Amino acid sequence: MTTQRQTITSLLADCAARGDETALAYRRGVRTVRWSYARLAASSYRTARELEARAVCRGDRVIVWADDSAEWVAAFFGCCLRGAIVVPLDAASAPDFAARVESQVNAKLLLYGDVEADELARRVPSLRLSDLSRAISRHPATVYEAEAISADDIAEIIYTSGTTAEPKGVVLTHRNLLASLAPIERGARKYLKWETLFHPIRFLSLVPLSHVFGQFMGVFVPQVIGGEVFFPNSLKPTEIVETVKRNRVSVVVAVPRLLDTLREMIEREQESRGRITKFRRKLEDARRWSTARRWWEFRDVHRRLGWKFWAFVVGGATLAAETETFWRRLGYAVVQGYGMTETASLVT
Repeated sequence: MTTQRQTITSLLADCAARGDETALAYRRGVRTVRWSYARLAASSYRTARELEARAVCRGDRVIVWADDSAEWVAAFFGCCLRGAIVVPLDAASAPDFAARVESQVNAKLLLYGDVEADELARRVPSLRLSDLSRAISRHPATVYEAEAISADDIAEIIYTSGTTAEPKGVVLTHRNLLASLAPIERGARKYLKWETLFHPIRFLSLVPLSHVFGQFMGVFVPQVIGGEVFFPNSLKPTEIVETVKRNRVSVVVAVPRLLDTLREMIEREQESRGRITKFRRKLEDARRWSTARRWWEFRDVHRRLGWKFWAFVVGGATLAAETETFWRRLGYAVVQGYGMTETASLVT
């Protein structure tokens, strides 16, 4: 593990030690696609070379307008290696919003997914993100000697609004990102000996990578502990539950509304079985129980979600106290993050 990081791309140096361990996974049709740490690093190096071939230089802006995927992550690191500035846009962004952002940043390249990018792609050199692996396959996978990037160089510009006014971009440097990541990494080190008992810790990332909270919990934090990240292709509660169980997910990263929705689903299921009164009585009694007893008393819920799942990491909005209490009394950890994009997300 790198002890003193200068740029966010230093995470790639750790990938070699993890080799064939899975870093990222997602569903494509009926099959699950898995990227190893070695493949992620190689794809990032190749992406940097592709950017170089396209004359994307240090300080140039690259818009990434797509759903979360392994290719998204490789594109992010490739841009950082090249010294280019990532401008991530939520896949749900309207075309006119994307056009206004582009007019501000004067993008050198557009990387896009299943979005309405036709008009923007006519104005800006572009590449469909699903074609990235094929496009970069001509380049060597050896370590890319990054530009002379410093901690104070800009890593990305994140747009947080723009629906009712001009888009406002938050400029984040490598130092900004590392200021939030470094204390987490230091704090995690003393627990890594216990992590081997549960390895690999799998994260289900339900927060877009276009948000800095999504990047931290979907890319940066999992990498410092050698975890796996799964990107879902559906936000339906029943499919999320099946994904958690089938992939033996340990941690779900989500916005509070999802915890509300999953809570409602659990309560509906209890009601359909005629157990809701007993269930609520047990929830009330659970305030006096140990975590072990909560797992036993609510074992039907834990069986439903899979025995490896144990925690929610929540951010992006206010979590209702009753929803947090609900999940804690079932025996799950609920970790709330608070911060702003302007602080590279995490404050506490």
